[in-house]
Amino acid sequence: MRCPNCSSKNLGKIGVNHYYCWSCYIELALSNGVYSLNQVEEDGSLTTLDDLFDETERQAEM
Repeated sequence: MRCPNCSSKNLGKIGVNHYYCWSCYIELALSNGVYSLNQVEEDGSLTTLDDLFDETERQAEM
C-alpha cells in the first residue's frame, strides 16, 4: 500500500481501516476501496484533502 499524496510506503496503522503517512504527515481512512485524506492540524483537528485529488487518485491499490 502506498500513500496517494507522496507515494511513500511508510504508513502506520492507527485503527481499523485508518492509516498515517509518516513521510507527509496525513491521515488516511479507507472506505469501499477509496481513501479519504486528512491533514492533522497543530490543535489535533483534521482538515480534509479530498478536494485536492480526484477519486481515481484516491483508489486503493489492491
